Amino acid sequence: MTQTLHDTYETRHPPARTRWAILGVVLAADVLDLLDGTITNIAAPTITHDLGGGTALVQWLGASYALALGVLLVLGGRLGDKYGRRRLFLTGLAGFTAASLACGLAPTPGTLVTARLAQGAFGALVIPQGFGILGATWPRNQIGKAYSLFGPVMGLSAVGGPILAGLIVDADLGGLGWRPMFLINIALGGAALLAAARLLPHDTGDRTTTVDIPGSALLGATMLALLTGLIEGAAHGWSTLPVLALAAGLALFAAFCHRQRTAPDPLIRPSLLHNRGFTSGLVIGVVFFAAVAGLLYVVSLFLQQGLGRSPAAAALALMPLSAGIVVASIACYRLIGRLGRRLVLIGFLVTLAGTAHLLTLVAVLGTDTGSWALVPPLLVIGLGMGACFGSLYDVTIGDIAPEEAGSAGGSLGAVQQLANAIGAASVTTVYFHTGGGETHATTVSLAVVAAITLLCCPLVRLLPLKAPEQHH
Repeated sequence: MTQTLHDTYETRHPPARTRWAILGVVLAADVLDLLDGTITNIAAPTITHDLGGGTALVQWLGASYALALGVLLVLGGRLGDKYGRRRLFLTGLAGFTAASLACGLAPTPGTLVTARLAQGAFGALVIPQGFGILGATWPRNQIGKAYSLFGPVMGLSAVGGPILAGLIVDADLGGLGWRPMFLINIALGGAALLAAARLLPHDTGDRTTTVDIPGSALLGATMLALLTGLIEGAAHGWSTLPVLALAAGLALFAAFCHRQRTAPDPLIRPSLLHNRGFTSGLVIGVVFFAAVAGLLYVVSLFLQQGLGRSPAAAALALMPLSAGIVVASIACYRLIGRLGRRLVLIGFLVTLAGTAHLLTLVAVLGTDTGSWALVPPLLVIGLGMGACFGSLYDVTIGDIAPEEAGSAGGSLGAVQQLANAIGAASVTTVYFHTGGGETHATTVSLAVVAAITLLCCPLVRLLPLKAPEQHH
């Protein structure tokens, strides 16, 4: 089917200048997605101060975007196969831009969370199309040049996104506070949309492609119910509503699992779930990525609510962590072939050491913790996370058949986004549900993250020994 899809594009590759312009459009869309996935880590306290919504809004701001993106990511790829990648890319980018406008104009917490859900949903239509479009427009002997830019560009975006958000919030442009960090997407998304409409090749897709809409709906309902129970329980106490929501989430998850076993073309191939190495990597990935996603949120909250830092100052304080992720990701790309799953274990241990250092620092110094004292532990945490981010999923697909690589990659990407949603909700639930002030709440949250990371270490032996040769 892949060859059929490729044949629907122009058989002759466009000129080099056009290819680079197409790459720029794809990168711009990915950068927009990454920026909007991270900016609320910094801006959440300011937004809740302006709109109200309390702790529940803080949790939903990050979780809602990642939830919609993760649930619909695989579905978005299938829809691109069926109806054409150009069509889905343009539809998703237009919707993302409109949803960003809705975020920037949101008058209430509920409308903002709804707009964030829409952002994530439209982002899930855009992101899966990028590599397929590049594969159809770049010659095979040159496409490595295109792919090699994704790591550095995404790394710079990960570092620059929170800083940009902090600077925009502090600048209070036109007295609009946090709103311009969403409204800027109108210009950026609009420019990318015009360029995409002009440059992307036309394709018809393959209408025989099967799309598992019921499976996606069940997964979305599962995650929404679980997150509602978790967040509402933390914000308003464990009354009937959050308990029923959690129970409904578990029932819906059982229905989703049944659907995956019986659907003719499920979101996750049953053969993948029968592979112990892949399933282990999937579970470890959910647990670890949820923990570190929650850690980022908690550290940002401690910097602003505990240490009194402005959004820009908090973003700058997190730079060592972001820099560590970028440096380790680049360095470990060359090591994965030689170390295999040992590199994953090293990453876990380094993350654990940095978290323990940060926990000790906060427990001893509390709100007297200085910005420079935070640099070493945050840098170490970033190095550990960077060592895990690419290597964990590379090793996870070490034992799967080549023809299953596409399905496995899509599933892992979706799971990582869902883990971000789970982490943003669960670890911040610990933070907000722990009394005794900001210092105590932060130390307890960091202790939970450290315990989860420690739990992941012995599970590494369940992973395949090596990553596939083509991923080295």
